[in-house]
Amino acid sequence: MGAAIRRHLDPERYRITTVTRNPKSPDDVRWDGQTLGPWTEALEGADVVINLAGRRVHCRYNEANLQEMMSSRILSTQVLGTAIAQCSNPPSVWLQASTATIYAHTFGQANDEATGELGGSEPGVPKVWTFSIQIAKNWEAELEKADTPHTRKVPLRTAIMMGIDKESAFDIFSGLTRMGLGGQLGSGRQFVSWVHEQDMVRAMEFIIEGDLAGPVNICAPNPLPQAQFAKDLRRAWGIPIGLPAMPWMINIGAWVMNGDSELVMKSRRVVPTRLLDAGFKFHFPDWAPAAMDLADQMRRRA
Repeated sequence: MGAAIRRHLDPERYRITTVTRNPKSPDDVRWDGQTLGPWTEALEGADVVINLAGRRVHCRYNEANLQEMMSSRILSTQVLGTAIAQCSNPPSVWLQASTATIYAHTFGQANDEATGELGGSEPGVPKVWTFSIQIAKNWEAELEKADTPHTRKVPLRTAIMMGIDKESAFDIFSGLTRMGLGGQLGSGRQFVSWVHEQDMVRAMEFIIEGDLAGPVNICAPNPLPQAQFAKDLRRAWGIPIGLPAMPWMINIGAWVMNGDSELVMKSRRVVPTRLLDAGFKFHFPDWAPAAMDLADQMRRRA
């Protein structure tokens, strides 16, 4: 997400300072994601802070990794709230990463910010799915607790961002597709909510310059069943077939790839009602054109 922000946020309007555990340029500011330090000076007088910190979710969902996913999100949000509260001239907007995973697994009515059902009590779903939802709930709760009365707070319930970077979700799905493995997963009925990287950054900019506060879903308005998602992705890459996979095969494949089957088997049917009602227009509301655009960009880069 950070790379996408740097690519698409207008450099003539925004000057970005990256605060990171792993500085890669002389202008980057180091922090540990847990404690106060000199990095807090970067917040003084800033217009906006965007917190994307947290252990990546593409990993095996064992106890150690799940606890690190939880703690990295909670601690970084806590310390950022403390740092903003101590600013004499705090940022006016705090965009806080959250996730569309917070919503319930559903094949029925789409989840939006007003009427959507938060997950955690669905019958028959794997226990680890409930833990992922609890991470999201605790994450947003820490944002809510932060005493920052002069800073507008917006948790971004982001769907799977489809971007062109190596090891991104689109890169992983595309790699499997080009190997002929991009077929129906399980029933193929599970909904995929997604957002093109350009629309994700455009939505952020829209929120920064507007007045939305509270949870906002960052996702394209047209989620689709996984079987159709895979078909459109195969078409974007010119791949005629994709082998289907049964749930037990998906579990094994996810383990081999250091991932978890939740990322492809949970039905995330999420829509961005607040953005649409506020007047935001998506460049890529539908998956097929978005997949074609991203595939073309990756071909050009290669």
